[in-house]
Amino acid sequence: MRLSISVVFSSLTGYLLGIDTVDIKTLILLAVGGYFMVGASNSFNQIIEKDLDVLMDRTKDRPVPAGRMSVNTAFIIASIFTLLGVIVLYIINPKTAMFGAVSIFIYACVYTPLKTKTPLSVFVGAIPGAIPFMLGWVAATNSFGIEPGVLFMWQFFWQFPHFWAIGWFLFDDYKKGGFFMLPTGKRDKGTAVQIIMYTVWTILVSIIPAFGVTGKLFLTPFAAVLVFLFGLVMLYYAILLFKKMTALAAKQLMLASVSYITLIQIIYVLDKFLR
Repeated sequence: MRLSISVVFSSLTGYLLGIDTVDIKTLILLAVGGYFMVGASNSFNQIIEKDLDVLMDRTKDRPVPAGRMSVNTAFIIASIFTLLGVIVLYIINPKTAMFGAVSIFIYACVYTPLKTKTPLSVFVGAIPGAIPFMLGWVAATNSFGIEPGVLFMWQFFWQFPHFWAIGWFLFDDYKKGGFFMLPTGKRDKGTAVQIIMYTVWTILVSIIPAFGVTGKLFLTPFAAVLVFLFGLVMLYYAILLFKKMTALAAKQLMLASVSYITLIQIIYVLDKFLR
């Protein structure tokens, strides 16, 4: 539920950044369609990983691995959610439906199978994870240009420190299921350095709109300063992880990253409508 809400929230903020006037019908369709798409991705994921989920504490109580729901029932739900999601998003415009369908395909058919094969799966998973923010802009404008590209790139880079932080403090649990999510495969300095590096890239991309090179996507100097400062807070926790190398520090970074992305998206929207 929390993941679905966060994805829908990203889509809606992307939509608000792209529109001139709010169309309530499109807003509702985007929320409903986005929710179906996340549900479909998660359902397919549980089907594929049911034998591995049962080995991990954080996933063993999910409906399919816990035996409360059959694989056939889960597949029917996933298929219906996919169909409804594509239809609802298609009502908005075909491009939105296409990106939504691509997101489900990459998540279920590429990212999920790769999770037990290589740490590079996180790079693949960051693609569908970055689509929702961009999807909102496409839903608003029926076009893809530099603006949704920047939104995609920002959320793409953000996912690495976020998911590697999760992979760090849940390392032992992931190991039970055969998942190695960290870039070096270990909780070491190499992983910590890469977390810092991707955090820096996230911060840099977040302030690009302030320089007037991203079309209709623009940040005022005041908003850019706020965005930069919140980015430094996230960077602080990334550096803290590098220094302490503990599960607690990783969990703090994860929580900071969630707060960061929510606050930045709110700042982007407020800056647009208040300036």
